[in-house]
Amino acid sequence: MLVITFWVCLFIVLYTFIGYGILIYMLAKLAPYKSVDNIDLQEENLPAITLFITAYNEADIIDEKMANCLSLTYPSDRLRILWVIDGSTDHSDTLLRRYPEAQVIHSPERRGKTAAINHGMQYVTTPFVIFTDANCMLNEDALNQIMRQFQDSSIGCVAGEKRIAFEDEDTISSKGEGVYWKYESFLKKMDFQYYSTVGAAGELFAIRTSLFKKMPEDTLLDDFMLSMRIAQKGYRIAYTPNAYAVERGSFDMHEEGKRKKRIAAGGWQSMRRLLPLLNIFKYGRLSFQYLSHRVLRWSLAPLALFTLWPLSLLLGVMDTSQNYVFFVIFGLQSICYFCAYIGMLKKSDSKVSSFFYIPYYFIFMNVNALKGIIYLLTNQQKGSWEKTKRR
Repeated sequence: MLVITFWVCLFIVLYTFIGYGILIYMLAKLAPYKSVDNIDLQEENLPAITLFITAYNEADIIDEKMANCLSLTYPSDRLRILWVIDGSTDHSDTLLRRYPEAQVIHSPERRGKTAAINHGMQYVTTPFVIFTDANCMLNEDALNQIMRQFQDSSIGCVAGEKRIAFEDEDTISSKGEGVYWKYESFLKKMDFQYYSTVGAAGELFAIRTSLFKKMPEDTLLDDFMLSMRIAQKGYRIAYTPNAYAVERGSFDMHEEGKRKKRIAAGGWQSMRRLLPLLNIFKYGRLSFQYLSHRVLRWSLAPLALFTLWPLSLLLGVMDTSQNYVFFVIFGLQSICYFCAYIGMLKKSDSKVSSFFYIPYYFIFMNVNALKGIIYLLTNQQKGSWEKTKRR
């Protein structure tokens, strides 16, 4: 029984973190979904859109964000900029009222991002809405690139790319997050080529306004739930790396840990609420992608990862017929954990090698995935803002 458990754990870990990336790449090349070819939209054919920004105490970034919004190449007569301020105490709404281009909805009560989205969507009158975070800066033609995808009527949501800006002096929190998002962007691109991207990141994504449905206010991953409920209706989620949002990395690993823990808790919450998506007979390719890309990563993979190390040592001692196999795998894991430990000791050192910070960030990410379960079970989940301090 222990041997079977070992091989199951090893398969889950390898498939989730390496195998799926290889498999989805092959499937995307060998059996891509036949999409409608998108052509450049002429300016006169661009539809009216709403750029939807939720904010809590973002006074320090408002001027930079508005300058970014006003620099976008989308026709100004068809671009509506909507800010929803949720319980801010730093006079963000007052600062925004200096900009005639911005419509501001201010709620004095702090109810959370999901509640702010639900409330703000009542004021959206355009056929498309593009969500972005206040602390993210968009490339100039991001909106044009996104709207190209909606020429395909099967597309209900478009996910932009998230990029982490970091400099040489930045520490592991920024560099590790940057490496993670590069790999995640690759998976999103392959997912879309095969069928559909599995969820959108809140830094930049768009939906058809008609497909929006209010979400429970305790929703932790509003971006993921909103986009996946659209996919559940039979629409696809497109991915366009030519539209991207640039964000600074987390200030330190403590801040990154809070963010990862909340995401993991939101993942468990989402799995419960999106349980029907696991019906592969109804959702086909989407079910396979959802299970492989999200469900395993949020649930079984962290448990399997941390079970594998002691189990391989135990079997190496007990099973004389295959003990060399178990000892080799135990040794490889030990090297990984040792490198992660060095990375932890040097987490404030901007010069630390990727040989150490990548294993550390990987282990750190999976530890916080388990902490997310505790976060959810101890009833800490709520929709209120938990801002991550960034560099």
